[in-house]
Amino acid sequence: MKDVRRKVRRSQTIVPFGVGGIIDIRGESFVAADIRSWAANGERVESARLARKLRVDGFRSAPVIPSGKAAWATRIGPTYVRFPKWLFCPRCRAMQLWRPDREERDKQPVCGRCTGRPQLAPMRFIQVCRAGHMADIDWHRWAHSRSDGHDQRQCQVRRLRFLATPESSGLEALRVTCVACRAGRSLAGISRKNILEQVTPRCPGTHPWHSGTDEADPCEEPPQAVQRGASNVYFPLTHSAIDIPAPAGLSEDDESTQKVVHHALWPDFTSAENGPMSDALRTVIANQCELPEEFVETVRRRHADGAASMPAAADSDDDLSIAEWAAFSAPESVADSKTFSVRRTRLGVAHDDPGSMQELAAGISAVVVADRVREVRALEGFSRYEPGSGDGERDEGGRLVSVNTQDRAKWLPAMETYGEGIFLAVDEERLCAWERRPEVRDRTRRIERNLDASFKADRLRGKTGPELLPRFVMLHTLAHHFIRQLSYDSGYNAASLRERVYARSHAPGSDLPPQAGVFLYTAAGDAEGTLGGLVRQGQPPNLVETLIRLLESAQWCSQDPLCADSTGRSLANLNRAACHACTLLPETCCEIDNSLLDRTLLIGDGEVPGFFRGVVRAALEESAGVVELS
Repeated sequence: MKDVRRKVRRSQTIVPFGVGGIIDIRGESFVAADIRSWAANGERVESARLARKLRVDGFRSAPVIPSGKAAWATRIGPTYVRFPKWLFCPRCRAMQLWRPDREERDKQPVCGRCTGRPQLAPMRFIQVCRAGHMADIDWHRWAHSRSDGHDQRQCQVRRLRFLATPESSGLEALRVTCVACRAGRSLAGISRKNILEQVTPRCPGTHPWHSGTDEADPCEEPPQAVQRGASNVYFPLTHSAIDIPAPAGLSEDDESTQKVVHHALWPDFTSAENGPMSDALRTVIANQCELPEEFVETVRRRHADGAASMPAAADSDDDLSIAEWAAFSAPESVADSKTFSVRRTRLGVAHDDPGSMQELAAGISAVVVADRVREVRALEGFSRYEPGSGDGERDEGGRLVSVNTQDRAKWLPAMETYGEGIFLAVDEERLCAWERRPEVRDRTRRIERNLDASFKADRLRGKTGPELLPRFVMLHTLAHHFIRQLSYDSGYNAASLRERVYARSHAPGSDLPPQAGVFLYTAAGDAEGTLGGLVRQGQPPNLVETLIRLLESAQWCSQDPLCADSTGRSLANLNRAACHACTLLPETCCEIDNSLLDRTLLIGDGEVPGFFRGVVRAALEESAGVVELS
């Protein structure tokens, strides 16, 4: 493979141009190869909690080539393979099946027949299958698939043209024809399901980056023709975790302890207790930190005691949410570190403030601002044509393809980001009383029935827990409106903010603490983090004003009454009163694909009482009073 370089951001190597994703650059189209292509050049990313959840040895991020030094850099980033390989000249319309040996460094493919050597354009349609495979459509067979004559059916000449006729419009105007036998077929109907059965009865079972030595997967799925830029070509499955430091009892302010805890081998050392590598790892850490081995062992023992005092999780998903919920809801229990600094603040509502603020303060139990947080985002795999559930075994949805398509992935591509955020916890007593109301339970049950019938049920249950609680839908909707309001108040656009909803249910008999909160944060790829806009909005008097405004704006939607009266919206009817005009966010913001949203559970309507209905009513009465006085 020739060394042909293009630029891509490190964060984009996870989403949206991670393994299996298609990227368009200056009229060229490429697909990201699997992690075998850049294993030797990856930079290690530490996240022990996330590694345990995903059952991998660790994470690596793509290497960064210094700006202006790409031509001399010895390190290379992830490999991107030109795809589709079928290209056509926009001037003479001749189609070419491109070969890697024709690549020239820093040059685009051009037509050698036309004067001026115009750049070749990639074909618009490709084929994918539910098993995650992707390939070029066999355009030669497509052009001859409706041939009548014997000579056309037996034609082996692979000289094709991609014509655009002015006599018709749409896909009927586009036609692939054979130069030798004049056989041809338009693209009309190419988007229909199973249209390729007469052209390619079976999926080849390959990925665009497979070499001649890679064995194809046996695949029985029928290939489907889709547009190269369609949203169902690539569904990445990503995971993220906030870096939570050790309990405060470890005295992390001590410089020696900091050295040990932040050593690169610390996660391996803590997980290898009583194992054959424990003594060797302790010796290496002690020597490199210039500390006694007894001190290193003491830090590990105190770390284990602190971790044991925290609630045990029932499954791997609980491990992440429980530790994060404990750190945010009780910031005094963890010590500040270089990657995690939080402090408790307040709404700042006084006794003589308006009734809407008093009502809001009664429903919010805790406010915490995070001056600095570190998040690790990892890419586990992807699916095509239909989103996969993540287990690769269910019939619903597409199959999850690992980032290593030839072997078990021992490490995953990831990136670390630094940022700031605001954490809100809702009063548990008020929330439980609200959840017991029959109208609230009935509305949530109807959403849960749609959830059980959805192909995304397994993935969403990983966030909601075994039962969908009303608090999850309400808090998730609150997080979306919070982000939309912060995009006006904080200086960040909505696409740069992210959410984490802590409202999952637990198995019956579990002693895990209940969760009821949201964390809104921004995370950037730069190690310096962000500029403090969210932290400022999380302090009085800004926060209470932001919350009042977002609850007032949640009452109105330009799609009402269709939006407010909806009995099922979005994919699989997983939303109720929520649409693009009022609630939905860019995909990078939401952790569950803009699902399980309902403004009614947030602010209420004539039949269902929203959790913050009292705040909205008080705000409306105050506004009416001001109007009457004026």
